[in-house]
Amino acid sequence: MKAPRQSPATKKVVGIWIRVSTEDQARGDSPKHHEMRARAYAESRDWIVREVYDLAGVSGKSIADHPETKRMMEDVRTGRIQALVFSKLARLARNTRELLDFADFFQKQGADLISLQESIDTSTPAGRLFYTMIAAMAQWEREEIADRVRATVHLRAKSGKPINGRLAFGYHYHEGKIQPHPGEAPIRALIYELFAEHGRKKRVARLLSERGFRTRAGKLFTDSTLDYLIRDPTAKGEYQANYTRMVGNNKVRGQKPEHEWVVTEVKPIVSKELWEQCNGLLDARKASLARRPGARAVHPFAGYVFCHCGAKMYVGTRTPKYVCEKCRNKIPIIDLDSLFHDQLTGYLMSPEKAAEYVNSAGQFIADKVALLESLKAELNKTKEEGEKVFQLYYDGGLTAEQFKVKYAPIDTRRVQLEEEIPKAEAHVTAARVDGLSAEQIIADGRNVHNRWTLMTPDEKRHIVELLVNQIVVKPDEIDINLCYKPSFEEFTKRQRKE
Repeated sequence: MKAPRQSPATKKVVGIWIRVSTEDQARGDSPKHHEMRARAYAESRDWIVREVYDLAGVSGKSIADHPETKRMMEDVRTGRIQALVFSKLARLARNTRELLDFADFFQKQGADLISLQESIDTSTPAGRLFYTMIAAMAQWEREEIADRVRATVHLRAKSGKPINGRLAFGYHYHEGKIQPHPGEAPIRALIYELFAEHGRKKRVARLLSERGFRTRAGKLFTDSTLDYLIRDPTAKGEYQANYTRMVGNNKVRGQKPEHEWVVTEVKPIVSKELWEQCNGLLDARKASLARRPGARAVHPFAGYVFCHCGAKMYVGTRTPKYVCEKCRNKIPIIDLDSLFHDQLTGYLMSPEKAAEYVNSAGQFIADKVALLESLKAELNKTKEEGEKVFQLYYDGGLTAEQFKVKYAPIDTRRVQLEEEIPKAEAHVTAARVDGLSAEQIIADGRNVHNRWTLMTPDEKRHIVELLVNQIVVKPDEIDINLCYKPSFEEFTKRQRKE
């Protein structure tokens, strides 16, 4: 239905369009001010204001599908309003195509567009021409701003300044630099420790929830969230920026060429070894999704033995040897076991390695203390939230049913945190009690060495997983490459078990 044109005896019925960006509102440019200006103009023209279309805080990039836009267009279609008044073209929309579509739509419906700042009235030919010109300028202005922003992204990323909102859980901007968050960093570190131990994201998410831990937004951790956090290299001290871009209609995120990436060195939350261990588990899990998990390796060194030609060596069903299927290089299982046993002597009983364990013990205890403090802070925060909800109910702001809905998850988390804090305190105490001197570590290393021949294959396998990086079998020698060191936590766990 086409809107009827106004006769000289009738007053024009108009609507007011308000769209003020969040940034402009923060600078004091309020939607109310725009509405008052439009109403004053309508009053000076003796027009009747029938509707106000409020899109405060909505981006002008594309507003065609917004509910208020559809309501406005329907009112024009049915003749409810005969004109739309707005502050300036950039407030109507910044997309040239949409501005022109609006102009065509209003012209077909016999309605007018009135821009106050540009003094445009599309009821006149001059107004329609000027509208088209200004619309193109609005689009040009927007593209210019986007170009300037893109030009500064690389420089801001290189200097460690924020370019895309908040940092991942565990980090924040402090004094202009990326720093571990005092409350979140211990939880982020715990995620890696739990995943290294259990190897399943869903199980780690459940353990975190049961212990009362939540995301920055106060929600439960999910396996997809954990996957992102574990993959994020910031935790090992490498903050990556400027490596993705929006593709298409800003719905798909694509990756930029690697030469455009910016990597900034930051303070790590976990060791590089732990980060790589967890990511290796994720990679292995992803590669085996289509297959059923295989049986646990029967041989202690399975998966760690490589031939000098680069191929992995396996133990066949009818041979007591590790064999390279590519070049048929071989080594008897018993010989490899004996060589590894001999190498344990220098590795587990050296004063230098013992000193490393003592240092790692101090860091391990410090990490557990930080986690405990984070738990206590979260408990205090949860109690405060509960008090606020209760006070709101007490003041009559909530019904009994609303109170139950809001208070129940807060109280559940409070109980979880109160249960977890004593456990964390016990872990700290146990770590301090288990703190080993260099002499104890050498003695325990000697014990592991002496018991090697009496261990079961599973016990040997555990030692190999802790200590071995790779074993390379050459024609005349065997290279046993041991890891830098097992963690203090793993070492003390092993001693308690033994």
